[in-house]
Amino acid sequence: MGYSVDPLQDHNTWIEDSNSTQNCNVDYPLIDGKDKKIAIQYGMLDQDELDSTGMPLTVRSVFVIDPSKKVKLILTYPAATGRNFDEILRVIDSLQLTAYKKVATPADWQKGQKTVILPNVSDEEAEKLFPGFVL
Repeated sequence: MGYSVDPLQDHNTWIEDSNSTQNCNVDYPLIDGKDKKIAIQYGMLDQDELDSTGMPLTVRSVFVIDPSKKVKLILTYPAATGRNFDEILRVIDSLQLTAYKKVATPADWQKGQKTVILPNVSDEEAEKLFPGFVL
């Protein structure tokens, strides 16, 4: 789900632009937040970057929330800096993997690469979970 302080028509324009320039298919719902209520509540206004009327621009925040409604990740970029979608997708892949496996992912890990067995997993349990693992 996405949230923007822009009106619905601006959302539609952004989706069209994103789909054509980023070779993607934005198909998730976007919340019209032109009243800025959520942005104010979550501290998503950049006091250093103002629009032409002197109002603060919104920062570029990403919240990843798991099915149990627990916040797993918050990334915030300044209003003048775009988000790194590859990094967001990489983190989501890691969160999905580590939620069900007893592993951690190293920095810059990519889906399909090697992971690290959690330190609280004994060698015996590791051998059962990951046959042939190497110390």
